[in-house]
Amino acid sequence: MDEEKIEELDGLAESADRDRSYLLNEAVNNYLELQTYHASLIKEGLKAAREGRTIEPAEVRARITKRARTRRGK
Repeated sequence: MDEEKIEELDGLAESADRDRSYLLNEAVNNYLELQTYHASLIKEGLKAAREGRTIEPAEVRARITKRARTRRGK
């Protein structure tokens, strides 16, 4: 890791009253959790595609547009 990142990490650790190792462990745990989640979504999507559970691109666009309009209305 370059010196600038180490200094930034140490500053964050100090402000959180933690040590560098704690933050690095947290970062690795978060990374692994996110990668596991992404892998499960990909696996689920591939299974759905094999089973023919897909939708046309136009329907995807329509759903996204509808969701965006709903969120703007809130």
